[in-house]
Amino acid sequence: MPSLIAKRPAVKFFNPATDKWTQPFWDAAVQHRLVGASCAKCGAFRMPPTPFCPHCHSQLLNWVDLPGTGVVYSYSIVASAIMPGMDDCLPYVTAVIALDEAGDTRLISNVVDIPVDQVRVGLKVRVIWDDDWGGMTIPRFTAELR
Repeated sequence: MPSLIAKRPAVKFFNPATDKWTQPFWDAAVQHRLVGASCAKCGAFRMPPTPFCPHCHSQLLNWVDLPGTGVVYSYSIVASAIMPGMDDCLPYVTAVIALDEAGDTRLISNVVDIPVDQVRVGLKVRVIWDDDWGGMTIPRFTAELR
């Protein structure tokens, strides 16, 4: 029996919060650029970006273009609907992605378009973009081509 393919959560369940600290991330996503917040003083990455660097307490940020690759650090397969209207988007995979070239930065996203039984810790992934996702562009990840 073939494995089920990892889908995307439904748009109606997605409601990201944006503010002055996160808006540059979402602005870059519209351009299909994955960026990370780096302290302009000490260079430490932080995601999500916070008002103060946890290392040196600076408020200055640089937004650094990242290669859009990483590895699955942790994941969960959602296979049962917990709310009405979820059945059409099952199964989906929520994952914590350790981003390449971003220090210890990790991003919560989804792994999509691969069989769910192939998702594992350490899986190499690359970003793909979901445009017009409730008015936003959302970075998702899929298995990296070899």
